Order: sequence, then C-alpha cells, then structure tokens
Amino acid sequence: MDVTKYSPGYYPPPAPQYRWVHKDHIEKAPIWCSVDLRDGNQSLIVPMSLEEKLRFFQMLVDIGFKEIEVGFPAASETEYEFLRTLIEKDMIPDDVTVQVLTQCRDHIIRKTFDALEGAPSAIVHFYNSTSVAQREQVFRKSKEEIKKIATDGASLVRQLADEYKGNFRFEYSPESFTGTEPEYALEVCNAVLDILKPTAEKPVIINLPVTVSMSMSHVYANQIEYMSDNLKYRDNVVLSVHPHNDRGCGVADAELAVLAGADRVEGTLFGNGERTGNVDIITLALNMYSHGVDPHLDFSDMPGIVHLYEEVTRMHVYERTPYAGALVFAAFSGSHQDAIAKGMAWREEKGLHQWTVPYIPIDPKDIGRAYEGDIIRINSQSGKGGIGFLLQHNYGFDLPPKMREHFGYKVKEVSDRGHCELKPEQVFEVFQENYLNHIRPLDVPEAHFLQKDGILANIKICLGGVYHEASAHGNGRLDAVSNAIKNYTGMKFTLEHYSEHSLSHGSNSDAAAYVGIRWEDGSVNWGAGTDSDIIRAGIKALVSAINQRR
Repeated sequence: MDVTKYSPGYYPPPAPQYRWVHKDHIEKAPIWCSVDLRDGNQSLIVPMSLEEKLRFFQMLVDIGFKEIEVGFPAASETEYEFLRTLIEKDMIPDDVTVQVLTQCRDHIIRKTFDALEGAPSAIVHFYNSTSVAQREQVFRKSKEEIKKIATDGASLVRQLADEYKGNFRFEYSPESFTGTEPEYALEVCNAVLDILKPTAEKPVIINLPVTVSMSMSHVYANQIEYMSDNLKYRDNVVLSVHPHNDRGCGVADAELAVLAGADRVEGTLFGNGERTGNVDIITLALNMYSHGVDPHLDFSDMPGIVHLYEEVTRMHVYERTPYAGALVFAAFSGSHQDAIAKGMAWREEKGLHQWTVPYIPIDPKDIGRAYEGDIIRINSQSGKGGIGFLLQHNYGFDLPPKMREHFGYKVKEVSDRGHCELKPEQVFEVFQENYLNHIRPLDVPEAHFLQKDGILANIKICLGGVYHEASAHGNGRLDAVSNAIKNYTGMKFTLEHYSEHSLSHGSNSDAAAYVGIRWEDGSVNWGAGTDSDIIRAGIKALVSAINQRR
C-alpha cells in the first residue's frame, strides 16, 4: 500500500465562516427528493422492470415524497416508457412533482422534453461536470468552455419549456462539485441562474452533489455555506445537496449541509446508489424524528417498505442498517437487556409519553416493529433481565428476581449447548420443562382446609401413581400443605419464597404463583404454577419446586 499516491482532491472555500457550527440540531425537515428510480435503479445489477418501477413509485408516494426523480428518459426505452405511463395514465398525484435527469447535450435535452410532454408538474434536472479532474482528463476543455456547456443547456431548457405542453421547473447540478474550486462552481451556477431568472413563483434548484466524497463532512458544510452566501437570486433558489457515500459520511454530509444552508436533500431509501451508494433518506429522516422533528415522511410500516424494496430491487437490507435492519433494536448482551427491560418497566410505571428507554433511540412500534422478538433476542450472551422481560412481555410470567436468575442460567445453557439463538416460544418451552405445573413424581390433586389452631390442611398426595392422605397445621394454607407433604414423605425443606400475580386482567383470568424452597443441604429449587384458583396455583408451584429435586 503506497500512501504517496494520494493527496486531498477537494478545494475548501475562501475564508470559511463556520456559522453552521453553532447549530446543534436540524430544526425542520428539508425538501426531500427520492432518486431511487433513477440513481438507485441505474446501480442495480438487474434494473427494475416497468411494473416494478410503478410499484416503487406508488410506495414513494405513500411514504410522502413530494418530489421523485423518475429516471433518465433519454437513456433507455424502459425509462422513457415509464415516464409516459405515469403521465398518460394520470398516475402522478396533484401534490407530487416528477423529476428527470438530462445531460447538457442538445439531442438528449430535446428527447427529455418529448418524454415530459403534458406533465402536470416536472423538474428538468440538467447537469455537466465541472471538476478539475473532469475538465482536464475527460473533456480537455477550459473553464470558459465548461461554463458554456452549462449556459447553453440552461438556454435550451428554458426555450423548450415554452414550446412544450407541461408545467416545468429547473434544476442545475455542477456534477463533481466536491472536486471543483468553490469560486468556479459559484461562477458557473450564477451564470446559469442569470439565464433561468428564478422567481418566487418559479424558483430554481441549484444542486451541489457529493458526486464522489473527497473530504471530511465539515469541509463540505463550509462549501455549502459559501455557496449559500454568494449565490445570486438566493431568495428564489432552492439549495439542494446530493451526497454519495464513498467515505461513509453520506448522512453526516447531508446533516451538516442542512445546518449550513441547504434547503433540499436528494437521496434514496436504504442508501442504494452507484458505488457505495447515496445518502440514506430513511436514516436522515428518522434521525430528525428521534430529536422530535417531524420529517414529513411516513415510515410507520418499515417491514413492508423493506419487503417491497428487497423484492423489486433484488437488494438486501443489511441487518445492522440504522432503524430498518432486522437486528437494529435487538439486544443480546445481558447488561443491555437488563437496562432495556428496566427502562420499559419504568416507562410503564410512570405512565411516560416521552421515550427514554436505554439503548433504543426510538420506539420500535413507531416504525411497525414489534417488541416481541425485535428488542430482546436470546442467546448464550443474554442475561436474566432480558430473558425475564421476554417471558413477561410475551407470556405474562413475572418471575421473582432470584427465580429469574435461576431461569436465565437454564436458558443460556440450552442456547450455549445448541450454539443458537432461542425464539420466544423456545424460551417458554425451557420455562415449562423446568418449572411449570410439574406433577411427577409427586402431585397434590386435592386439598381441603379448616380454620383450626391456625390452618389445617387435609390433602391427597399422589406419589409414584399411588394415592395417600396426609394432614398438617400451618400458619397459612400453603405452609399447611407444605407441612403435610413433609410429614408424609419425610422431606426436609423450608419455604424460601412465595409470590403470585394475575396472568391477565379480569376476574376469570388465571393466576400465576412462584415458590422457592431450600433443602437441608442448602440447595434451592423453584417452581411455578397456574390455575384459575390462586390457592391451587400456589400448591402447583410448591409441587413443581419439589419435583425439581433430583
């Protein structure tokens, strides 16, 4: 690896002001433009078919995008046909503007307008590359010649907008902006604006793309601030950004650019795009949402969005993709699980509206994710808190702390032995197999009580299939049953713990009881019982604990 081959290829603006540094969060959502159907689609191994593009377009409308770049209609017949289908079948909602991309080349611009004929609302996005590398190596043209390509393109789109039927706005991008001297990029953009003459009714979009990421994000923010401060007609210009992710900084580039004056962001769902992709609009929008800022995009059915995206693009949403990945809310670590479980309990106990749960930045239910199996995931690294939370949340059993610890070791042992994650139903199976309503080898199918010198219990014991009767006094019903069992069997144990609760709301619901017993040798066994009668539930829990003795 030869580091001497490389040097920074970007150009900081003159005298950066750094005003954006003093802002600590984005106060309102930018204008969003999805470029999934153009930039995203052109980066797919197998581009979407017409039918798939129509399905994707409808999903973007349902999410709430008001500007959608639908393609490069001069580039392929499918893209041309897609745009004509949207227009001719009146599939573009009144509040949605479609956007198309074209190079600053005469015949391509003309074919683009052919495709747009009759569009109710459209943005013609024209571009040419302005960077030092492109000027010198690709076009071999001077700064003046490159600027003329841009101004000629601007003149033609303005002319054709008057000749064709439709409602048109304009967007210009100095492609490879990040490799262009800011002063020169400004000169080109202002020359384009002088031709397009933006007004309050017909603002022009100036889009400053991170075509290739070259710098740290603060440098890009300074470039955006410089352009925002010096563009002509600024009140009638929508300043847009289109970050790519070559350095893994796409989200940071976009967020800092908005702080620095950008009004609009172009990107894709899940960051699909050329090379390392575009900025992920889902991450940007939900970052704002987590700060209490309405992004004006609806991601309340994230599983459905992921499913359709994967189906039509044949791409995979990585499990750790922020907010959307299958594992992003999952906690396997015991300490994380314990904190989450306590945070959820605290929120319920206090009746909080505010979301403050540790480790979970937003409520998973807000984006269509379930607590069951999405937050607490069980494997050999899990702890008693998470395991207990899962059992309680899914099945209603709120184990006492020491029993929860005992149960946690049982679950981790099963996961470790099988070298696998356990699903909630498998965790419940471990609970059933080890604690719940065990009646062998000993059972107490009947118990009757009298108020006599405390409580007298007359019980029927089934041991090894043979029924016997026994009785004993106690200071309570469960204590009396316990004493009767010990009198008959000769077992030596003491009741260490007893607790109970209703499994669900309502007078006819089952009760759950938990019993811990300590044997003469100091070992402790736990049992759980359920029954519509709380006394029977307690006896079943006691019997289950006794039957754990091996």
